[in-house]
Amino acid sequence: MNRPPKGSAAPPPGTGVPAPPAAPSPSRPVPGQRGGGAPASPPPPAAPRRTAFAEGVDRLRAAAVTEPGRLRIIGALLAALVVAFGTVAAWQMHERSAAADDVLFRSQPLTSDAADIYRSLAEANTAASSGFLAGGQETEESRERYEKGIRTAAEGLVTAAANSDADSPSADTIGRLNRLLPEYKGLIERARTYNRQGFPVGGAYLRYANEKMQQEMLPAAEDLYKTENRRLDADYGDAESSPWAAIALGVLALAALAWAQHRTYRRTNRVLNHGLVTATAGTAVVLLWLLVGHGVARSNLGDSYDHGVRSLNVLHDARIASLKARGNENLTLVARGAETKKAAGETVDAYDLDFGKNMDALGKGLAEAARLADDDAGERPVAAADGNMTEWQKRHARAREQDENGNYQQALDLVIGGKGATVECFDGVDASLATALAHEEREFRRAAGDGLDAMDHLPQGAGVLAALGAAGALLGIGRRLSEYR
Repeated sequence: MNRPPKGSAAPPPGTGVPAPPAAPSPSRPVPGQRGGGAPASPPPPAAPRRTAFAEGVDRLRAAAVTEPGRLRIIGALLAALVVAFGTVAAWQMHERSAAADDVLFRSQPLTSDAADIYRSLAEANTAASSGFLAGGQETEESRERYEKGIRTAAEGLVTAAANSDADSPSADTIGRLNRLLPEYKGLIERARTYNRQGFPVGGAYLRYANEKMQQEMLPAAEDLYKTENRRLDADYGDAESSPWAAIALGVLALAALAWAQHRTYRRTNRVLNHGLVTATAGTAVVLLWLLVGHGVARSNLGDSYDHGVRSLNVLHDARIASLKARGNENLTLVARGAETKKAAGETVDAYDLDFGKNMDALGKGLAEAARLADDDAGERPVAAADGNMTEWQKRHARAREQDENGNYQQALDLVIGGKGATVECFDGVDASLATALAHEEREFRRAAGDGLDAMDHLPQGAGVLAALGAAGALLGIGRRLSEYR
């Protein structure tokens, strides 16, 4: 191809050779040029990005304009409401069922164990004083009762320690009792040793051991008993509290389902929508089961407390009062007037004064136990204990009369002797109270077990039926949506 010579003019049009580009004019700056010309204007700022929530709201608004969109929203809300109801119902009833289980298998047994610790310590102290009164020839029965009381208390402390939290008040009390128990046993053994040798210092050791029991060990055991009782009351409160959140959600779900079916009827003239009817039935069953099941459970748990726990507490207190009374009666003879107190302006024997207070507490406890007993099986042993208590007071008065007249041996025979002694009355009171306690324990377990059974499978059933109800709501709305396709 021929090239034009340098400096020649541009080829004429139509020759097929492109013309060279024209030089830029100084009056028209090239975009992006740095020197000489005016700078380019910046691009406009980008619009702020919208949040996902705002976009979702816009989509809901757009969907709500059409009937299919409104149906989808209604179906989603109904399903969510039914699922929320089932979830809350299952959660709340699981909590109450767990609390009722604790009442039956944990709290009340631990309360009884704490009461047994108290009673066993008091029984050991009473048996030790009885054996001391027998002189160097301590009876095998008295020794066995003492050993049994100490052994039962030690075993109860082990059980209580295993079931208490390490940083709880109960753990501190149990640790204190575990330290005091060996000290008490050592004092009793010293008292026995000196008593067998006929040294009067044995009585001083026995009184010192009794003071340690009365002023340190029994108050600590009583604190443990009260702590476990408070935990039992808390478990009762959790088990009996009404599931208001679940009830409110159930009523709201039923109202929403009824509104949705009424809306469908008005728009289609169809009386029933099978999916929504299924959802309504499932929700209604869960709500009814919730109300009836918890109502029955609450009634039975209340009965177990009124006719079980309250009676057990009163009977435990009465039995402990009888043991204290027996111990003070024995110590009255051991001390022989060495311990005195001022009462009503007079100097009286300290142990005999405490005996009278213990018998008053025993009488009040038996009267309350008789009032709480709701059947013959509970009333009979309480009445028998009351009769023995009355006879005990009469025999004790005769023994005190002999002791004050200087007839120590006759007084001793009236307290620890055979037929006609106060020990017969004490044994009768203790045996009758043990029978009454066993009966009330059975009554508690029956009523509390019925309360726990009333909530059996309710959490699982609520979850399953709520899931079926939510599925029914979605299927019912889906059936309506299919009419628009």
